[in-house]
Amino acid sequence: MRLLVTGGAGYIGSVLVPVALAEGHEVTVVDSFLYDQSSLLDCCHYPTLSIIRGDARDRNLIVGCLRSADVIVPLACLTGAPLCDRDPLEAKSVNLDAIQMLLELRSRTQRIIFPTTNSGYGIGQDGIYCTEETPLRPLSTYGRLKVDAERMILEAGNSVTLRLATAFGVSPRMRLDLLVNDFVYRAVTDGFVVLFQGHFKRNYIHVRDVARAFAHCLGHFDAMKDEPYNVGLSDANLSKRELCEEIKKQVPHFYFTEAEIGEDRDQRNYVVSNEKIERTGFTPQISLQAGIAELIKGYQVVRRYGYANV
Repeated sequence: MRLLVTGGAGYIGSVLVPVALAEGHEVTVVDSFLYDQSSLLDCCHYPTLSIIRGDARDRNLIVGCLRSADVIVPLACLTGAPLCDRDPLEAKSVNLDAIQMLLELRSRTQRIIFPTTNSGYGIGQDGIYCTEETPLRPLSTYGRLKVDAERMILEAGNSVTLRLATAFGVSPRMRLDLLVNDFVYRAVTDGFVVLFQGHFKRNYIHVRDVARAFAHCLGHFDAMKDEPYNVGLSDANLSKRELCEEIKKQVPHFYFTEAEIGEDRDQRNYVVSNEKIERTGFTPQISLQAGIAELIKGYQVVRRYGYANV
């Protein structure tokens, strides 16, 4: 298949693109290289890869790219609540308006596989798992934009949306501002972390399993289309304190404590069911524990400067 991947040099894209190329797909990447990343250099030997330095909001550019695309994977995004809060108008332009433009320009025969976030569930009910039928109540600008984009894409049809858990793991375009990545970094380099509302729970998924989920959708599209799917590790609905306990098993000197006053700006707190996508045959392969071990090694290479979205 011929894939158009906007934002293909980002945290997810730079893992997904080599997977797609290795599976024999032709891939066109459009990316602004906002962070001066060199994450796709190792893929440049593929004759089936085209890279265009450009903006996913550029109508003329996207029109040209769509002519040869069978599948559209819109990864271009200002990702995360802090980044979107810093410039909400820019966030709307990238995260929502560009999606609306894609839907206007694409042929209905062109498939869309779109990543959204399970942070759209906001604050869940204690002990009750959020399914794809659970009402979406996003708490942040980022969450609201992703929920609105998902709704437009599903209404337009011939699409699949993936409600991703909090991603973790090493990527060629590394991010240290993701929760697991951040906590492991602090454990390795600082030796401690102070938790705010350590009982708040969320779900997690390795970035390579995210790429595998996209590949799974490509292979099972007709059976999955026009539906949203939660994508996460079903054995990793963990609180921040439980996450720290897992990290401490591998970084014994790691000290964590909970602040007596103050609160986390990120108030989401929920547990998630991934049963729906598992029924289609998809099962994540990389455990949280394996991802922590990978990150510990990775942080012998990486230091904080340049490896976050804010």
